[in-house]
Formats: sequence, C-alpha cells, structure tokens
Amino acid sequence: MKVDKKNGPLICVVDDDDGMRRAIEALLSTIGHATAAYARPTEFLKQFDPARPGCLILDIRMPEMSGLEVQQQLNSRGSMLPVIMITGHGDVPMAVQAMKHGAFDFLQKPFRDQDLIDRINAALKLDAENRELIERHADIRRRFESLTPREQDVIKLVVDGRANKVIAIDLGLSERTVEIHRANVMEKMGARSIAHLVKMHMMLTGENT
Repeated sequence: MKVDKKNGPLICVVDDDDGMRRAIEALLSTIGHATAAYARPTEFLKQFDPARPGCLILDIRMPEMSGLEVQQQLNSRGSMLPVIMITGHGDVPMAVQAMKHGAFDFLQKPFRDQDLIDRINAALKLDAENRELIERHADIRRRFESLTPREQDVIKLVVDGRANKVIAIDLGLSERTVEIHRANVMEKMGARSIAHLVKMHMMLTGENT
C-alpha cells in the first residue's frame, strides 16, 4: 500500500532522549509511517497541525515541559489527536493521570516494538473514526442549514412523530404544502427513511453522537 506522506496520517514523536526518539523514528519508517520527531515539546507545539490525522507518542518526563503539560496544551486547543504516553517505571501514576485527562494509552519502558506498533495502529484507527464522525456531523449540519426556515420547522415536527395533518394544523399550512416540505426535507438531508432522518437530527441536537 502506498503511503501518502504529505497528507496521510503523521506520527509525531516527542522525547528528549535522543536514542529513544531515533529508535522509534527508525522503527516507524521501516513500516512505512510518516513521522515527525521532536526533542523539545515547544517545537512540537509550534508546528502542530490539528487538521493532520495521526497520533502522538509522548514521553511523560522531560525537562522543558512534562508530557502532562503538553497534553493540557493540546486539550486547551481542542485537539483530538490520540496520545500514547511512554513512561519510565516511576512514572506510571503520572501516566494513569494522563489517561484520566484523555490520553489514549501508555507504554512502560522498555517496551517491545510490536507493542508500540499495536498501540499506534489502534490510535490511528480511533483518530480516523473520530475525524469521520466529525466530518459526517459537519455534512449533516450543512444539509440542515440548506433547509428553508419553514422546512426546518417541518423537520422538527416530523422527527417528533407528528403526522402531516397535525403538522399542517400546528404550522397553519395545508396538508399538501406539508407533504411538499417534507419531501424537500428528505431530499435535501439525504435521508433514506424517517428513522435515518431522526438519527441525523439527534446528531445535530447532541442527543446522540
């Protein structure tokens, strides 16, 4: 499989240990992953692109800034990039704290190459799923915003289970006009069924993501 190293998933490695950082970078290059390695967290944060898919391998204990502080910076930016913490033996409690604040996983040094690869693959899968969900949500929002104000009134009543006759009374319209609005709603939203329309509306209102 050809790897899109310009726009495909990018695995960032942030570790002040030169040997560890280079070893991880070499491992990932052998299996075709695009990587970017940083010795200093501030350098990573300066170049971080939230739009680029991927994951972050982050050492938890560094002199310039701890992995927890980096994670907090990412959280404050609304980043959804999965973070894999790498820790020394005494840093496990910090790693657990990082997990509570949204880190994806952690690995205790020394670790097997395959353990790291497995976690990276799982992190990339999660990142892809999250981005797909967000894009789907954005697409549904765009579709909803293409509806006229009256069609938006109709969709709310349709998903509430109201019959055309009841909607017509509620909105002061003829039943035929409601039928036309309803058909337009289904077409513009790309809904295959009322159940599908309900699901999309729930995503918009935050009742179900």
